[in-house]
Amino acid sequence: MKYILLLGDGMADNPADELGGKTPLEYAATPHMDRIACMGTAGLIDTIPRGFPPGSDVANLSVLGYDPHIYHSGRAPLEAASIGISLSPDDVAFRCNLVTLGDDEDPVMEDYSAGHISSQEAGLLIDDLNAFAGSDQCRFYSGVSYRNIMVLKGGSLRVVTTPPHDIVGQNSNRYLPQGDAASFLVNLVKRSRVLFRDHSVNRERVDSGKRPASSIWLWGEGKKPRMAPISDRYPVRGGLISAVDLLRGIGYYAGLELLHVDGATGYIDTNYEGKAAKALEFLTMNDFVFLHVEAPDEMSHEGNMKGKIRAIEDFDRKIVGTILGEVGQLGEYRIAIMSDHPTPFKIRTHASDPSPFAVYSSRKEENIRTVLSFGETGAKKS
Repeated sequence: MKYILLLGDGMADNPADELGGKTPLEYAATPHMDRIACMGTAGLIDTIPRGFPPGSDVANLSVLGYDPHIYHSGRAPLEAASIGISLSPDDVAFRCNLVTLGDDEDPVMEDYSAGHISSQEAGLLIDDLNAFAGSDQCRFYSGVSYRNIMVLKGGSLRVVTTPPHDIVGQNSNRYLPQGDAASFLVNLVKRSRVLFRDHSVNRERVDSGKRPASSIWLWGEGKKPRMAPISDRYPVRGGLISAVDLLRGIGYYAGLELLHVDGATGYIDTNYEGKAAKALEFLTMNDFVFLHVEAPDEMSHEGNMKGKIRAIEDFDRKIVGTILGEVGQLGEYRIAIMSDHPTPFKIRTHASDPSPFAVYSSRKEENIRTVLSFGETGAKKS
């Protein structure tokens, strides 16, 4: 039996008047996901336990069967593992976004991703930030695009931070870190603004009409988690395909093989076909693959309705359709499609509501046909 989990991050949404009362998932052309839903078993999955923030760290731990009450430690230590950072027990890791803020007088959070800055440009900025503000106490590490890491030795978790994608268009000063070591963290943010103000990377970005990375933003703090590999609980060998360090970090601690795909970006231009091909190749010799696509979530954070619909249709055609067309050659299989959490494009951030899922089994007797298409409305009625 082959097990395939295909996850479109943040695909789930709310009905929109401009889509005739449909959600982006219901409005998009998704014949392959519709096929899985109508021939298989569809319903809702609730991945965010009461009291937890509706982030991808909490949601995807739930998706893989790790109770967040036990295993959640913040997203940054998971991302740190993905890029090879070894945390000591007293280290606290922070996600270190490169962001675009307004001027000092009115530092509005203009862009949580600094215009989806390239990894090469981000690496240059992070290297110079280490030389300028790094120390024996804190160090910065470059990741993918705007997603980077800062590690604070002997840090405290008694701190309150805010995801930058939650405050787009708002004055960032109201959301600076609070609690233990807050003054130290705020000072790092201010020093980054000084360094980045006239940095050559930003001058070139502005000259080419792109948004500059004018500051860092620290959030998602946590300490090293303790997770038993999935293979300790189920007799499977599995792998994970994602361009996002958070998901790769979860996969690392879950004992999944981290599979590389050239051109996987974590954005709408990702290599969908390459991900599908890698999943099928991996399944020839293994049991389980978790294929994650970030693009729908990124489009929602941008408030880009058309971009989200395009990302969903690309996910359906280039990944779900490709895998459905070939997986039968590998023998018996079960294939699941889902969203980890809703990311409504109108609010541009995550929500805690349950999301639709569908599972199809090549063993026909395992399927319970309850819907005609894949989407929020049908899932709620199932």
